[in-house]
Amino acid sequence: MKTKHLINLFFLFAVIPAFAQETGAQINFETTTIDYGTIANGSDGERVFNFTNSGNKDLIIQNVQSSCGCTIPKKPEGPIAPGESSEIIVKYDTKRTGPFRKTITVTTNLEQNSIVALKIKGTVLPKE
Repeated sequence: MKTKHLINLFFLFAVIPAFAQETGAQINFETTTIDYGTIANGSDGERVFNFTNSGNKDLIIQNVQSSCGCTIPKKPEGPIAPGESSEIIVKYDTKRTGPFRKTITVTTNLEQNSIVALKIKGTVLPKE
């Protein structure tokens, strides 16, 4: 009987912690694509990508870059603590007429999949 208890204790203290892994920072976006739809020329081109750090370490957004100069992204300053939420603000130049599809590349401190691609799309109507 004592041997069985010793084996159970060994398993509890030696084997189980080996399977417990720290997840590190984890980023979860509400959405990775924002569809502007059809919008008026010169209208408000600002949109927000909301996200949460669902990991157990600070999340750091190292860089945010757009695929062209017509889209200006703004990253949060400083680390995002576990369980906290933040946002990446994207402003598209709505004076450019016609359909658009742009990619915003987010570089993070995640151990795996450290680069996330966000997308915006829509159509800007001609000037009236």
